[in-house]
Amino acid sequence: MSSNKKSREEKLKQEIAFIATKHTGGLKSTKELVSNCNIKKNDYVLDVGCGLGTTACSIAKEYGCKIVGIDISKKMVEWSKKRAKKEGLEDFLSFRVADAQNLPFNENSFDVVIAESVNAFVDDKQKAINEYTRVVKPKGYVGLNEATWIKLPAPKEIMDAFSHIHKMLFDVGLKAYKNWVNENSAESWDNLLKNAGLINRNFKTFSSNTKFEVSNRIKTVGLVRIIRIYFYSLISKRFRTWLKKIAVPEKAFEYYGYGIYIGQKP
Repeated sequence: MSSNKKSREEKLKQEIAFIATKHTGGLKSTKELVSNCNIKKNDYVLDVGCGLGTTACSIAKEYGCKIVGIDISKKMVEWSKKRAKKEGLEDFLSFRVADAQNLPFNENSFDVVIAESVNAFVDDKQKAINEYTRVVKPKGYVGLNEATWIKLPAPKEIMDAFSHIHKMLFDVGLKAYKNWVNENSAESWDNLLKNAGLINRNFKTFSSNTKFEVSNRIKTVGLVRIIRIYFYSLISKRFRTWLKKIAVPEKAFEYYGYGIYIGQKP
């Protein structure tokens, strides 16, 4: 394989790893999360792991509230800023590089803190959620949207498939996947909120499927990226084989989905 072709293939693999991090459930799950956090017009909201800025822009447009988005990736923050500017939302949104486990904000700063598909990948989940609780105001809400095992125990072949997929994504540069663990059950997520001192907790889990998740990824990351990956798979057998190895078995969605987790600061 030529060096140019190899470089192109590695770049596409990294794009796929990036696409895989987009939160499960798409816009439907974001609306569920926002609704349960009781976001209002004059609220000040922290969006942890803002990614491309999709959620922050959506909330700003619907509620007219001010939002700070943070991400550990400088590139993500740059993309979020571009999206906010493109959509004319710069007066409502600001973005900065920051670590979920060490938030650069004073305690009791925000009315609501949300995080979508973030906490599964941090080194210390409890530390991150403790930070969300610290910076949210009394009576304010912390809301999570996270991938969840909705039925356990899952068959060994399903667990092995997920471990294999995540290892392959880690190998192409998505370092956060080293922190993904198989024990992300609904009860474990709720316990993290409980241990942070949050009250009035509630959660709801949802199943998913391959067709819905493909549609979700297209809407989130853009059709151009998906088309580029598709056409390259047609001309490269090696790349096509790699894609098959990271495909999630359809049966897995009987056991794996996502959950919305809400807690309120006393």
